[in-house]
Amino acid sequence: DPPSHLRGPSLMGKHTLPREGLTPSLAERFPLILADDGVLSPGDRIVVAISGGVDSSVLLHLLRFSRTLPGFDLLAAHFDHRMRPDSRRDLQWVTGLCRAWDVPLRTGTAQGTPVSEEDARNRRYTFLLGLKDREKASWVLTGHQAEDQVETVLFRVFRGTGLRGLAGIPRQRSPGVYRPLLEVSRREVLAYAAHMGIGFLEDPSNESLAPARNRIRNQVLPELERGPAPGIKRSLRRLARLASENEDAWESLLPGLLEGVLQEEADKVFVVRPALLAYDPAVQTRLMRKILAQRGIELDEVGTRALMEFTRTGASGRVFSLPGGASLSRDFGRFSLDLSGSAETGTRLDQEATAQPSGALLIPEPGSGTEGITLEGRSFQVGWSPAEPAGYEELLEIPISDVAFPLTLRGWLPGDRIRMDFGTKKLKKLFGEAKVPQKDRGKIPVLVDAEGDVLWVAGFASSTMVKPRAGSGVLFLGIRNVDSN
Repeated sequence: DPPSHLRGPSLMGKHTLPREGLTPSLAERFPLILADDGVLSPGDRIVVAISGGVDSSVLLHLLRFSRTLPGFDLLAAHFDHRMRPDSRRDLQWVTGLCRAWDVPLRTGTAQGTPVSEEDARNRRYTFLLGLKDREKASWVLTGHQAEDQVETVLFRVFRGTGLRGLAGIPRQRSPGVYRPLLEVSRREVLAYAAHMGIGFLEDPSNESLAPARNRIRNQVLPELERGPAPGIKRSLRRLARLASENEDAWESLLPGLLEGVLQEEADKVFVVRPALLAYDPAVQTRLMRKILAQRGIELDEVGTRALMEFTRTGASGRVFSLPGGASLSRDFGRFSLDLSGSAETGTRLDQEATAQPSGALLIPEPGSGTEGITLEGRSFQVGWSPAEPAGYEELLEIPISDVAFPLTLRGWLPGDRIRMDFGTKKLKKLFGEAKVPQKDRGKIPVLVDAEGDVLWVAGFASSTMVKPRAGSGVLFLGIRNVDSN
């Protein structure tokens, strides 16, 4: 066992395994993993993301104390999302751990509460990658392990992901993020922590079944393992590897497929329509997404479908609007890609522009509270509690067990859809049927859950996901307009 001053704080997470009979196999495997990946070089300056949980703590310990590793210039980084009242406790813990292990620590704090888990994750990576650049580091390392991969793939399957989504979490991604524990099981990580006497924190919110990922981890996967799919974790990891290999194969083929399709003349970019349409529709889509992605333009599924319809049916002289002011215009047998944002000629399609809501209110968990929110100049008072509040113009009864917290109240975003008895409907169509002027649509409160599902359009429609049912606890949400804008 390592001497006590190498172990860090003494508090152990609740998953600590017994020490008897354990072999620190991860200590032996880790140098081989790094050597096989060939990502890190001796002397590299490395930013190690550490939350205080077991995965990131074990990763930092392996890098700091593995005797067979070449020397790395380590720098730990902790980001406080401020999504829990006691998040400062994590910072104090990590500070003590890094001091005990003699690893420099840099910290960051979210400015305002993130509106969703995705927002928190984006802020965290913005901090980590910004720190990497400021410190002139080669890589940011995170502690994602095999169970994270399994949960991610299954979550994306439930959401109807494409092949790229099935590849799960990438082992490496630009610009300089590396996850060396991605093929290591959580049991191995816990065994290493127990053998080395490493303390770690447990996030109490991980026990809640409200967030979809927690439900997958704590309920869905254990049920599947006990019943019809005892090898589901191994199968999902294999699925991720196969999908990743398939994506790598596509990436290797795309440059050759683009020959004859993509033309670049001076500072202009053209797509040859007959050459593009000669391919299978799935290949056409891949090629167009690649052309746009190389130029910093990303489209969602709805935008991609609209774009491909334009390439097949758009008449010469018409223009398709792309995010960021870019556009694609057809001139007989070629499409011209304009990245300047100044294209004014031609007839634009009714393509929804990308936008962000002007305000957002986060409801992190079931409970009680009141807060104000302003959407494009219109102000509202919002209240929520387990008991039906009085004095609100619009009221929604939410079955707590059927939605994923945190909930977010915000304005309408193009592409939003709501689930109804007959299927899903775009909010754009809902507003059109109700004769809501375009200028007023962003002023209507829209409630979404942690998975991005629209639960309620205040004053217009509620999703079938929030139909009350017997035996389910409820949360009442009320909205009152406080001005006449």
